[in-house]
Amino acid sequence: MLFDVTRSELVGIFGEERLATLPAAAFPPSVADTEGARLLRTVGVPTGTLLLRAHDEDSGRLPLVRDVVDADHFEDASENAGAWPVIGWLLNAHLALDPGSGKVHAFDPDEETVVELHADVSSLVQVTLRFQRLLEEFGFSGDEDEEEADFERLEREVERVREETSRLDPLPFQDDETLWSVIGEEIAAGQRFVRG
Repeated sequence: MLFDVTRSELVGIFGEERLATLPAAAFPPSVADTEGARLLRTVGVPTGTLLLRAHDEDSGRLPLVRDVVDADHFEDASENAGAWPVIGWLLNAHLALDPGSGKVHAFDPDEETVVELHADVSSLVQVTLRFQRLLEEFGFSGDEDEEEADFERLEREVERVREETSRLDPLPFQDDETLWSVIGEEIAAGQRFVRG
């Protein structure tokens, strides 16, 4: 694991009701005992920006990549990518767990591209945690004269998430086009906030 993430840390920030997990039975037997599956089962992820995939009601299993996209259309897809479980959804991409490497890959059906998004599931949980926490805890001053300063402060916070993540896992923010880079830009622009 690249990042030390614990259930108690997430519960302390978001509460039990705001965490999503996947049951062990949702994973194919060959994947159920991997570190990534264990994290998704025991630690979970905060709900909001990232959506975990619901398992099929009949089989109790997560869909595989081949069930949601034609992996042959993805030029850079691994030969065995079709057998990977789809664990989530981020922006317009299906997130799949490669049980061999532990990496999380993003399959974008519109662009027919696949990219390595995270070196492991702990990185996925960490980035989700950091951005979701920023969305919930960042305080805008509410003063029109301070609006520019608020956005500068917000941009610094987004940049800090990028930098601190990239020290251990460069994949989520490897360029301006990654899913997390796009989400970071949206947050820095004041989007994605739920305003009461």
